[in-house]
Amino acid sequence: MKKSFKYRLKPTKEQIIKFESTLVLCCNLYNAALQERSEAYKLRHISLSAFDQMKELSGLKIECQEFHSVYSQILLDVIIRVDKAFQAFFSRCQNKKQPGYPRFRNNARYDSFTYPQFGFSIREKSIVLSKIGEIRCIFHRLVEGKVKTCTIKREINEWYVVFSCDLVPEKHLQRTGEEIGIDVGLENFAALSNGEMIANPRHAKRAKAKLRRVQRKLSRCKHGSNRRKKQVIRVARQHLKVKRQRRDFHLKIAAELVKRFDVIHFEQLNIRGMVRNKRLAFSISDAGWYGFQQIVIGKAEEAGRLVTLNNARNSSNECSVSGEIVKKKLSQRFHVLPNGEKIHRDHNAAIVILRRGQRRQSVTVDL
Repeated sequence: MKKSFKYRLKPTKEQIIKFESTLVLCCNLYNAALQERSEAYKLRHISLSAFDQMKELSGLKIECQEFHSVYSQILLDVIIRVDKAFQAFFSRCQNKKQPGYPRFRNNARYDSFTYPQFGFSIREKSIVLSKIGEIRCIFHRLVEGKVKTCTIKREINEWYVVFSCDLVPEKHLQRTGEEIGIDVGLENFAALSNGEMIANPRHAKRAKAKLRRVQRKLSRCKHGSNRRKKQVIRVARQHLKVKRQRRDFHLKIAAELVKRFDVIHFEQLNIRGMVRNKRLAFSISDAGWYGFQQIVIGKAEEAGRLVTLNNARNSSNECSVSGEIVKKKLSQRFHVLPNGEKIHRDHNAAIVILRRGQRRQSVTVDL
């Protein structure tokens, strides 16, 4: 299995200049490769491959001397990124989805470059990058497995290194014999089929007032001024803080669930369709259900646990005892069982998801 390890870098001013110049050159190459593919098809009806464009890199270095300052493997990775963008475009066309033709990148939004095979090494308190030098690195945990790629990433005005590793889990967690169904929501972040409720922290909502203040201050700054540039960073850092708070919450909850349960059943959500509801779009995005599910799936794979994604149709309206469909408005927060007992509608939905997951498992085993 693959696993990524992310560490904070502490580059000098000279190294930051090298990082930024590398990103600019990579962005220019990306846009040039994208334009070349588009024009080749429009004018000559030829589809260029990644190999075709890689062969031209030696000639590009002769014409543009500035590309000599960038390690060759980084330039190859840029071409691979362009190729992946087109492969994804063709895949969407074949699957009759909204295609979304690959777009040109802005320098401000091209934030990473990758050493795909060689050109980097790891030391005790630093990393060494070809054509850049030795950069101090904060290793807060050990790098595990075989390092396959090294990516330098910019997050606003901070720099990070991400190692992608091939990792073979040494041992799985001890089995607990427990199984759980989870219904995600807005009133509570998640309801478990055993009756437990996980509170919704609403990170973006709590930070909304501060976000509004810094955004308002930005709107009053003159375009192109140094004051505006500094305020742009403040706005971005505030959004990044919310993003990190949300991810930290997801990681902690996911780790606890994977530790406690052998099998975890989720409902498969259509997030893109759900955020079309303008009243709930902000709250749904703030909860980050899809990201949470992906984190649980990753941790479960590493720990030898099982995660299932089940049909979400009528999970909130189906009775967990009788199986009948009982229509309820969103304002109705409790479900009445056939014996007259009331349970929270999210708890009821979690039990329904658990039953659906168990039925799906039994069918798979029988096959």
